Amino acid sequence: MIQGKYPEGDFLGYEADLPQEELDILLKVRRWAQTSVKPRAAEFWDRAEFPHHLIPEIAQLGIISLARGQQRSHLLAGLVAAEIHRADASVGTFFSGQDGLFTGSIELLGSPEQKERLLPDLYSLDKTGVLAITEPTAGSDVARGMSTTAQKVDGGWRINGSKIWIGNATFSDYVAVYARDVADGECKGFIVDTSTEGYRAELMTGRTAIRAVQNAEITLDNVFVPDENKLAGANAFRDLNQVFRSARAVVGWQAVGLQMATLDTVLAYVSEREQFGQPLMSFQLIQDKLATIQGNLSLSQATMVRIAQLQDRGTLQTEHSAMAKAHVTRLTRQTVALGREMMGGNGTLSHRHMGKIFCDAEALYTYEGTFDINQLLVGRSLTGQSAFV
Repeated sequence: MIQGKYPEGDFLGYEADLPQEELDILLKVRRWAQTSVKPRAAEFWDRAEFPHHLIPEIAQLGIISLARGQQRSHLLAGLVAAEIHRADASVGTFFSGQDGLFTGSIELLGSPEQKERLLPDLYSLDKTGVLAITEPTAGSDVARGMSTTAQKVDGGWRINGSKIWIGNATFSDYVAVYARDVADGECKGFIVDTSTEGYRAELMTGRTAIRAVQNAEITLDNVFVPDENKLAGANAFRDLNQVFRSARAVVGWQAVGLQMATLDTVLAYVSEREQFGQPLMSFQLIQDKLATIQGNLSLSQATMVRIAQLQDRGTLQTEHSAMAKAHVTRLTRQTVALGREMMGGNGTLSHRHMGKIFCDAEALYTYEGTFDINQLLVGRSLTGQSAFV
């Protein structure tokens, strides 16, 4: 039986920096995630099925847009994202997509009228939305390679093209689509109602990470978007950097959550598993690996706490969130590999959690900018020279 000093995983005491009201919110989310999300997470992951029954529960928690909408600290917002991912990365990805990518797009780039009209239903989860940028032939180079087009017509726009890897686009009410204006060549943002004629979302199968997320390839065939749903502040791809800057910080917190999940899982395993007549947790090699996992987690948390401080001050730059996303997910890959190694063959099983966590880490390492792309963003800030082709 584990008798360690840090049963909640807060090794360096960051939760103590929260005011009591915010700490109460975090603890409420933790209880919910551990009792309502985690117990069935592997079941939904194995079936590649989304647990729709959890959406009203997330709504009851009242945790959408904690920082921008509710004016709470970015530390709380980050710790909440980590806590949900600690229980399950698929549910966490749904939460972060709704909370940051889509809702954030409207908060950061919408007009006052668009915010007033759309945000209340998004905050309450009466409506859900996702962001659609990546295309079948354009990923890291989508800023230049985007082929989805938007053409101005009477009363609105006609959108044509396709997007891929769009999480939960099979059931979302809205999609924030970026398309290239045929008139000026700039990439602009549009809110597409998924019930609109010409919109189609096809579930992608065969995925090995965050399997409960309903990633889809979407097709837009002459989809009409009224002028009122053209995102007012999204008139060039650089405008989207405001959303990316925040989203990459969120992925850092997601990765913190997966490292917390790894530590939870392996500590439980090594406390009950015996080899050579002794509990695994008593072996030097095991304790060395546990200490490395804790070190990776603490370094990651320290980075993300500083990112949250910069966000609260309004001084976070693109290179800051890029560095955090790149290196926290890099450390996460090492952490989950150590966790899987410590559990042997059992570490490959989804119902033991570690196999699922191991696979899910690959998605976090890849989306919101690959490691290499984020490294180039940092390098550009240091040298003043862009190494993008």
